Amino acid sequence: MNSKPLRNLLFGLLIAGYIYYGIRYIELTTVTIGEEKYYVLFDDAMISMRYAYNLAHSLGPVWNAGERVEGFTNPLWVGWMALFHLLPIPLTKISLYIQLSGLAFMAGTLYFVRKIVEEFTGDLLPMLAAVAFTAFYNPLNSWSLLGMEVSILALLLAASVYLVLRAAPARFPLWTYILLAVSTLFRFDMAVPFIAVLTVLFIVQKEYRRQHLIWGVGLLVVFLGGQTLARYVYYGEWLPNTYYLKVTGWPFVLRILRGLYALTWFMYYTNWVLYLVPFAILLFRRDWKINLLLLVLLGQMAYSVYVGGDAWENHGGANRYIAIAMPLFFAAFAYGVETIRQKAAAGFGSRKEAVILSRVAWLVVFVISIINFNLLLGDWKYIERLTFARKPDYVAASERNMQITLAIKETTKPGASVAVVGAGTIPYFLPDDYAIDILGKADPYIARQTVRAPMSYEDIPLMRPGHMKWDYEYTFGQLQPDVIVSLWEGTSAEAEPYLGNYVYAAIAPGVKVYLLKDSPNVFWDRVIVK
Repeated sequence: MNSKPLRNLLFGLLIAGYIYYGIRYIELTTVTIGEEKYYVLFDDAMISMRYAYNLAHSLGPVWNAGERVEGFTNPLWVGWMALFHLLPIPLTKISLYIQLSGLAFMAGTLYFVRKIVEEFTGDLLPMLAAVAFTAFYNPLNSWSLLGMEVSILALLLAASVYLVLRAAPARFPLWTYILLAVSTLFRFDMAVPFIAVLTVLFIVQKEYRRQHLIWGVGLLVVFLGGQTLARYVYYGEWLPNTYYLKVTGWPFVLRILRGLYALTWFMYYTNWVLYLVPFAILLFRRDWKINLLLLVLLGQMAYSVYVGGDAWENHGGANRYIAIAMPLFFAAFAYGVETIRQKAAAGFGSRKEAVILSRVAWLVVFVISIINFNLLLGDWKYIERLTFARKPDYVAASERNMQITLAIKETTKPGASVAVVGAGTIPYFLPDDYAIDILGKADPYIARQTVRAPMSYEDIPLMRPGHMKWDYEYTFGQLQPDVIVSLWEGTSAEAEPYLGNYVYAAIAPGVKVYLLKDSPNVFWDRVIVK
């Protein structure tokens, strides 16, 4: 059952099945309007795409031409996106290639999940289970196949951990540090798993501690310091604008409590019993390899708590910070189940029936677990999304954004100013327009304000980091955009005093926006004023 040809065949079939699944997933995320098919990423990824578009068109990594604001936290991913914008690909199709690259990176992650499990056990079932858990985990696919840098970060992290497991404690794993250093260019906060890996290796490899200090600490300082200096030179800031938007301006205690709340609900709906399985390994085996997997996972969980979680926990499952470590979780989970199975079977001696029964039990656990992992927020609709009985998550928002985008293009002149809540899709497909970010991802004035959302302890479940700052007096009263696409949730009364110069108009069937009265950038004969 554990012969190498069989292992390779079954793993190859699983990879092929995942690639087919991923292609179908991507196709279901498209938006078709009229005769045109649009490939659209998750809205935050489309923010990076606008930066990439401007970078590829010699305007620099900016959201609006001439305005140097770092409204992204993934510089190398923006660079990756920019490469595709240099090719003769229509704007409507470029996102497809980002999605396909995410699929390729995820397939690479599956390879390293296999190799990680095989460092712990040669049994076939846990290897296949860990790969399947990773391949068909809804949140991981949502982030990876909808254009977020999660795909490449999961790959780099899994590869780095595997290189450590293969090399240590006998050899110094230089490539691990190189890969982790590169990963910080994709996201600055990859310093967290970098430090977790460095800590374990520094403790385990006593004879190489000098090398760990030189290469580990040295590379971390050079890569973090280098990009910080580059940021200051180009943007005039030591930290990204999104840091000020998400982390500052609200009480530290509330931020931590909100992060703990998000983590608690994530573990609860994952089924906290299953979530404890990897840690149960410590009852049977305590060595640095297990500690490495668990410490990286705990590091990502702690970081998620520190930043208050993410804005999308209302969709369930692992957020973007925890998702990159989920392949390691699934590897540890599968090995934990296998360890428990072996211990249980050993209790019955060498009886063949006990071995067979324990393997059948493993398969039952696998089925229950893959359903539990994907039963996000306890709602069966996520299982329907997993099986394509429903469209993937976030697609409805993409469809709505594209309808609005095309309506604005038909009813305004190029160069019009457009204020948006979702700062990705609409500005990207209107590259010639001046975009205004109501929630401040690309606006340093908004980002440095204090939060306007309710801040009591009772409001913790409703808090959405990165979406809690706005200033309508500034955005509407001073900037006076030609078009206001929408207001932030529950703020109509607050916006009302600043909408006196606007009319609420239909610019397409089912699409209504606020238009600046007498704006020369609006084709008034194409709109219906309420």
